Amino acid sequence: MDLEDVTNSAAPDRAEEVRAFYESHPYPAPLRSLDKHRELYRNPNRRRALSFLLWPTQAQRTRREILVAGCGTSQAAAYAMREPDAHVTGIDISEASLRHTRDLQRKYDLRNLDLHRLAVEDVGELGQAFDEVVCTGVLHHLSDPDVGLRALRGVLALGGALHVMVYATYGRAGIYMMQDYCRLLGVLATDEELRSLGDLIGALSDDHPIAEVARRAKDFRRANALADALLHPLDRAYTVPQLYAWLERCGLKFGRWYEQAPYLPQCGAIAGMPHAARLLSLPPPSQHAAVELLRGTMIWHNFIAYRDDRAGESQPVAFDGEAWRAYVPLRLPWTLYIRERLPAGAAAVLINRAHAYPDLALPINSAEARIFAAIDGKRTIEEILWSAAGSDGTERACRFIERLWDYDQIVFDAGGSR
Repeated sequence: MDLEDVTNSAAPDRAEEVRAFYESHPYPAPLRSLDKHRELYRNPNRRRALSFLLWPTQAQRTRREILVAGCGTSQAAAYAMREPDAHVTGIDISEASLRHTRDLQRKYDLRNLDLHRLAVEDVGELGQAFDEVVCTGVLHHLSDPDVGLRALRGVLALGGALHVMVYATYGRAGIYMMQDYCRLLGVLATDEELRSLGDLIGALSDDHPIAEVARRAKDFRRANALADALLHPLDRAYTVPQLYAWLERCGLKFGRWYEQAPYLPQCGAIAGMPHAARLLSLPPPSQHAAVELLRGTMIWHNFIAYRDDRAGESQPVAFDGEAWRAYVPLRLPWTLYIRERLPAGAAAVLINRAHAYPDLALPINSAEARIFAAIDGKRTIEEILWSAAGSDGTERACRFIERLWDYDQIVFDAGGSR
């Protein structure tokens, strides 16, 4: 679906249509319990890793102001639970969604959470600046996403981080086909119609463009997920170049992808394809755009951005020079270390469970496994290489640390001595 066509067709009153949609179809499906989420974050390294993902050159941020913009039925409550030292503000246009969040707030006595019925575009009315702004799955539903993004930029503290997820164009081709189909038939978001629509999608050929989306989406057969995907009154999607241009005109600069390996030509099967060397010669934004075209099935873009007047590089982690040797690597707690059914010559395989692409599994040999085992979140790369690779580390061992970063296996405390 062409971005300009959607924008031009979006009348000012579409915002009320979107609000009414979420009043009758809250999404995601409301949660009754956050117990599993609470158990996950008993591991303090989860919070530490996420802090360094956003601010790799700063000490772990704890007492911060967090805004969850378009918080839906549970997201703000989840943030308040996992960041007990932070103050969380959640806003949403749907009173039904906020009601579910308040239920969780009462159940878990989340005193660090405030909720407001407020549109993203009006967030400035809070009169507050935030260290972290989270807006996932929201901006692509606005009549004018530029207005929404600029509003979020306006409440983002100078040194703050903005976490955004928006739809991606190419992987949603099948969804937009089925949206057009539903409009042609006048399909309504009733329980009966949604059951029928789910059965229809299940009966389509595996070659249909929506079939892969249906397989990969965990909740696609649920009525509320189906309604959100196929019957939503307003959504749009972005290519990588459109996303970069969007950030620039709204006063922001791209920081990193939340999971970067799917966009990097040096990762996965793309590294062995023809043109791999030519892809690596491109500047990073062009690399990301090209890899999106080669993968062809990305359904969203999940990324971190910063204000364009913030001092310093938007992505300070770099492996030129010698400064990187003082970085302290931290394993991401949601990755897996597999030692069964290995490919030939591998001592283990590393998997980031957030990756949607199987080719991003990373086989490692025994020497690399020793280096990986030495990563304890305390020692610097220099110290790890000295202990695991001998002397000050071989060139191959140094490149392995960089590969772990590329493949989303580690983050860095890159602040040096503090």
